[in-house]
Amino acid sequence: MFKIDKKTKREIINLLKNKYFYIGIIILISGIVINLMSQTYLYNETSNGQSLPKLNDFILSKLPYYDVSFLYDWFSMLALVIFIIYTIHKKQYSRLPFILFCIGIFQILRGVFIILTPFVNHLGFEGAQSVFKGFSKYELGVFPSGHTEVSVMYAFLSKGIYRWILAIITFGIILSLLFSRGHYSIDILSGLLFAYAIYSFSSKYLKKHLKYNQKKK
Repeated sequence: MFKIDKKTKREIINLLKNKYFYIGIIILISGIVINLMSQTYLYNETSNGQSLPKLNDFILSKLPYYDVSFLYDWFSMLALVIFIIYTIHKKQYSRLPFILFCIGIFQILRGVFIILTPFVNHLGFEGAQSVFKGFSKYELGVFPSGHTEVSVMYAFLSKGIYRWILAIITFGIILSLLFSRGHYSIDILSGLLFAYAIYSFSSKYLKKHLKYNQKKK
């Protein structure tokens, strides 16, 4: 039978008492909702006859096309599973508010940027062979790459062998995105830069405020 030691139980209880944990959840959910709203807006615009530009890409024009679009979703889910395992294995419960803030902030920024830069996938993109068939209409917003940013954010937020595993998975996501034309190269690069900027900013200015206060005994 699975047992939770006293220290872990205390950390979980303290986490549930931490207001920033719930604020982080709200920020993350808000970011996801904003993304869906932005994608829905773009979908409605194109459905009403509005055409969004397709751009040329220096790197994609030099690469062969392979229909491996299904890989980046599977790799993304694998990255999430690995990161959850890391959080539980290393008992990173006290960092959950910080983790939720980092990922949530990016989701909000991405929801804004895909409206500010409303262009669609590269000319060679033939539609994702995705496990998320119901979300096919949400493929319009491309800048920055959410697949890339979230997976590299997991790597920044983890340590040791987990960071290396997540870095390898991120590399797989990037390759599958490029070969299947799922994103422009600038989307992928901006995903990496956004993740680094948000993680660095949050580590410097937010991290100390997001830890719950434990009384010394």
